[in-house]
Amino acid sequence: MHWTVYLSGEIHTDWRQQIAKSCESLNLPVSFCSAVTDHEASDAAGDVLGTESEGFWRDHKSSKVNSIRTKNLINNCDIAVVRFGDKYKQWNAAFDAGQLASLGTPYITLHDKDIIHPLKEVDAAAMAWAETPEQVVEILRYVTTA
Repeated sequence: MHWTVYLSGEIHTDWRQQIAKSCESLNLPVSFCSAVTDHEASDAAGDVLGTESEGFWRDHKSSKVNSIRTKNLINNCDIAVVRFGDKYKQWNAAFDAGQLASLGTPYITLHDKDIIHPLKEVDAAAMAWAETPEQVVEILRYVTTA
């Protein structure tokens, strides 16, 4: 089986590349997808629909355009990794985790120990909690090749 892995969450570090590179070096039967990770492009996704005088409406339109991609990728993935970083709040990642949980799609959370408490519900629905990209790769290695 070839597995599609959706990578959700924090966009300010190279965790996605670390996981993809390691999985490629292990020749794992996985492919990766994610939301748009270019922050400015994501914020401007709805600008083609017209200029807004208030930030709320610009964000509203852009979030809807972005959701065309994310909803389809989430609906079609086999497993997901939801990353929460320490620098910014990833509300979108928590929303993705809720969608994954409601669909019954297994996901792994990836975050440091210091945010265990605020993520207790998200972690409770996850199949695993990892602290490092290397741990995620080992989980993916096991579930895709065992």
